[in-house]
Amino acid sequence: MKTTGRDFRELLEKHHLKKTDQRLDVLDMLFSKEEAVSQPALESVLGEQINRVTLYRILKTFEEKGIIHRIIDRNGTANYAPCSSACTEHEHHDEHVHFNCTACNKLYCLNDIHIPGFTMPAGFKPDSVNLIISGTCRACNKK
Repeated sequence: MKTTGRDFRELLEKHHLKKTDQRLDVLDMLFSKEEAVSQPALESVLGEQINRVTLYRILKTFEEKGIIHRIIDRNGTANYAPCSSACTEHEHHDEHVHFNCTACNKLYCLNDIHIPGFTMPAGFKPDSVNLIISGTCRACNKK
């Protein structure tokens, strides 16, 4: 198997997943970025090594296992970022704010800013909570 910038074999083993080069490549890309990565961006970089269907299955499996979480950006595109260590196969704990830059379109996890608590009306049970703030990121503000 190919050696990546960070060794993700233990992470895959922890989640009872086969340690394939394709899975390792996807993890390397997702964990090496400061921002969330869209599926189209993953396809453009990994397209020669991984076909679209396999990439979709890898992302779905990683999400189900609590390794990554999915964020839909302001354009409706699915983006993926590493989960917190508290996430499991049965429960995600990624209730933090996301920031979508209107200049560069990058999507950032603001892990230190948690979504405030709220009470749902009777009969409503949320499965997930997502708060996206749109604006200009640090890099674009420096330009």
